[in-house]
Amino acid sequence: MASSSLPVWFITGCSTGFGKELARLVLARGWCAIVTARDKTRVADLVTGAEDRALALDLDITDATQVAAAVKAAQERFGRIDVLVNNAGYGYQASVEEGEEAEIRAQFDANVFGLFAITRAVLPLMRAQRKGHVINITSVAGLAGFPGSGYYAASKHAVEGWSDALAIECKPLDIKVTCIEPGPFRTDWAGRSLKQTPNRIEDYADTVGARMKTTAQNSGKQAGDPVRAAEAMIKVYEEDNPPRHLVLGAWGVDAVKTTLKRRLGEIEAWSAVGIATDFPAN
Repeated sequence: MASSSLPVWFITGCSTGFGKELARLVLARGWCAIVTARDKTRVADLVTGAEDRALALDLDITDATQVAAAVKAAQERFGRIDVLVNNAGYGYQASVEEGEEAEIRAQFDANVFGLFAITRAVLPLMRAQRKGHVINITSVAGLAGFPGSGYYAASKHAVEGWSDALAIECKPLDIKVTCIEPGPFRTDWAGRSLKQTPNRIEDYADTVGARMKTTAQNSGKQAGDPVRAAEAMIKVYEEDNPPRHLVLGAWGVDAVKTTLKRRLGEIEAWSAVGIATDFPAN
């Protein structure tokens, strides 16, 4: 069992992107990490040289048996989990009308229900410790919708709303909750972690079709640096009062601020109509 003075991180989806870079940094700091992927051989290089502080595990978060086994193995090895990073998931692009039922459900199984399941499995440990931090990697799309990403955005919006409730429920237990909302980052997301249903309806060519083409053309050219993103996540963990939201990247910050300002303006403009729906005061 690792020293109780070392924080123990449980990170899902470590074979590429944010999960991989975060696992590298956590272990480089001398901390402990449970490093997971659907195939643990893909993360074997991350734990090499740090076998006393690292545990590589097979984990498909949509598989309830694997979720339970992974958390049990982590507890047996380290005795605690201080930080859960819900990073596993993937993107799906389609127009809302052309979205395929099987693809939509598979997306929600991974991005939403799998994330819920692993968190439910870890929470009893954090409750017993009266300490912990749940970090959910959502997306700018969790706060602002974009053409072609309706179902992906819906999955991330679901996690954002759920995280609001979780944060309130867990605050008295000293369990913190942060959502990380990245904009475009150079993680090979489009190449490895994106599924698409091609746009064939001409009426959506200038919205959905155009965005799908832009996604492919910009892959590998995004401004966001995944290593710097991982450093930001560690900074969030180290804060006594971490943010509930952290939007990553200049493009993402601008997109979210613009969306929220527009939304607040609309709510204020229509507030009289909304308030008038209450029963009249006596």
